[in-house]
Amino acid sequence: MKAVLKTLWFLAMLFIVLYTGMNNLQVIDFNFPIAGTTAKNPIHAQAALIFFGVFAIGMLAGMVLHTSGKGSRKSGGKD
Repeated sequence: MKAVLKTLWFLAMLFIVLYTGMNNLQVIDFNFPIAGTTAKNPIHAQAALIFFGVFAIGMLAGMVLHTSGKGSRKSGGKD
């Protein structure tokens, strides 16, 4: 049941990305000064592509944080 709920949640997030992409076709300048590279040369692309890129990076970072460290956990009962 937990896997079904996670799948539905993920599909809902993908729908939001698709819906945003369909309604934000304007070209924008994306500035992210902390990264350093966009401070002088902003990324000039469609808003939907930039939104999807930020979404994908967030999903990958969340997956890495969620899956890392599972091997280092101690078993509950024995020392």
